[in-house]
Amino acid sequence: MSDQISTPCFVLDMARLRANLDLAKRVREQAGCKVLLATKAFAMPAAFPFMRDYLDGTTASGEQEAQLGADTFGKEVHVYSPAYAPGEVERLSQIAQHIYFNSAAQLKRFGHTARDAGAKIGLRVNPGYSNATLGGDLYDPCAPMSRFGEVSTKLDQVDWSGVDIFHVHALCESMADGSVGLIEHVADRFAPYLEQVSTINFGGGHFLAKPGYDVDALIHAIKAFRERFDVDVVLEPGGGLVVDTGELHASVIDLHWNDADIALLDASASTHMPDVLEAPYRPGIVGAGDAGEKAHTYRLAGRTCMTGDVIGDYSFDAPLKPGDKVIFTDQMHYTFVKTNTFNGNPLANLALRHEDGSIETLSDFGYDAFRSRLGR
Repeated sequence: MSDQISTPCFVLDMARLRANLDLAKRVREQAGCKVLLATKAFAMPAAFPFMRDYLDGTTASGEQEAQLGADTFGKEVHVYSPAYAPGEVERLSQIAQHIYFNSAAQLKRFGHTARDAGAKIGLRVNPGYSNATLGGDLYDPCAPMSRFGEVSTKLDQVDWSGVDIFHVHALCESMADGSVGLIEHVADRFAPYLEQVSTINFGGGHFLAKPGYDVDALIHAIKAFRERFDVDVVLEPGGGLVVDTGELHASVIDLHWNDADIALLDASASTHMPDVLEAPYRPGIVGAGDAGEKAHTYRLAGRTCMTGDVIGDYSFDAPLKPGDKVIFTDQMHYTFVKTNTFNGNPLANLALRHEDGSIETLSDFGYDAFRSRLGR
């Protein structure tokens, strides 16, 4: 089936997505909580009708994501941003049913606008709990001097009568020990405030579908928390719902040598997989090994002018040649939502692999997609 795919192209595997969503459904039903899709990590409207039956809605990090959730997913729309531009809260109040604020001052400034429009009001709190397993401080919402959430020393200044949702987000690609640890930490540290709200949102970063994640431990922790505080519980995973559900298909377009064999691809770390450089991390490749593990080792790189546009060093059973396909694994979360057209490189297209194995192409990005981002 990979021969049908023109590269570069992100391919979502619907069978694997269903397996992940079954886990989310189990958490919803057995723990009695809500599970939202964080569209900052995964936003493919073609998949939303498929996902809708398993989830309670979407959570957005800004106005356009919120609009996308309202227009194409439906159900509940939640939105949080560390800052809102003039007029944004007014517009969001027509889109989202749950609006979260970053501080007591922001809540005082904007809360009445959202409340008067009928929205539920959330306050994000910095819980002082660090469990980000990727990228250190770069991905830790509770890192020193973080801009995310009201600090605990100011919570007594909050008018909790105007707050419906106590919101924390402290995880990144965390396994169950991180999820359970956060839940227990919040219960121990913030009980007086939890008793004044109707809902607690434990944010994202719960890597639910990652092999080895103890779903039963999460369910037990949520149930115990709900019983103790008599509140509703919300989770908003992004990557945790789509981990290992798709690939980025690329092709070798040229070979080079400079003290090592270098394969130039039509996919790029800089334009198609920016987290390879930002996190950083090394994506897996179907059939490839570490450098030196197999007979032929290559440095895989993009064709942009950025010297550091290097994906990594991999080995293969046979020599690479122009036209060979390279399939990067686990490429659904924080990938296509962050792509760009630097150097005029085309955006990678999007496709679905349906459960019967058929491929449906969703896009045909070309010059128009590049030109439209540059204004008149």
